[in-house]
Order: sequence, then C-alpha cells, then structure tokens
Amino acid sequence: MIYYSLMINFFKKKKKPENLDEVLKKQYILEKKLDEISKKLIELEKINKFSLQKVGIVRYNPFSGVGSNQSFSIALLNSGDNGVIITSLYTREGNRIYAKPIKNGESDYQLSDEEKEAISKAKKFK
Repeated sequence: MIYYSLMINFFKKKKKPENLDEVLKKQYILEKKLDEISKKLIELEKINKFSLQKVGIVRYNPFSGVGSNQSFSIALLNSGDNGVIITSLYTREGNRIYAKPIKNGESDYQLSDEEKEAISKAKKFK
C-alpha cells in the first residue's frame, strides 16, 4: 500500500521549481522521504528474516500394502533454516500428527528419512 501511494505521488505532475530556494526545498523533502523509505526497508528486512520462506514436502506410504501415499512430512523454515517439521501418519484406524522444532536445519528430536528429505527440499528452496 505504501509503495502504491508513493508511485501515485511520484507520477503526479508537479510544478517545476523556479528558483534555487525552491530547488533546495524539493531536495530537502526528497532526502527526508528517502530516509523514511530506507528506515522502513530496514524494518521490513529484519521482519522478513523470521517469516516463512522455505517449504519442503514429502508424501509417502509408511505401511507397505496399506493404502497409498496419504502420509506426509512438511518442513516450514525461515531464512536461517529455523522452523518446524510437521508429519502426518495416516492409517485405517486414524491419523497421527507430530511436530518437531527445527533450528539451523537440525532437530533435537530423531527425524525419519522422510522428515530429513522434506528439510533438505526446503533448504534448497530460495
């Protein structure tokens, strides 16, 4: 929204400065706006580091001969490879869901091969 309003204001026809004082005032206003935009960009970059940026999913059948690939593991990571892996194991009797924290692409909990594969896929996502 901010970007849109900046673009609209940028393309509006404006009165051209007629003397040095007006040029200097315009220059000052532009410098203030640029500083404001730079600060907002820095804030957004900080926030963005913690947002979900990488996703990897693996579907599989953990029980041979029973059903199809209805079980899955999905890794949801930020730019520092921190996040969570969620695994859903489907059986005829029910569904089990597990979540494990991920820090720097690793977990303190034992990971299945499918969970490791989901994390590996997520890490490749850029």
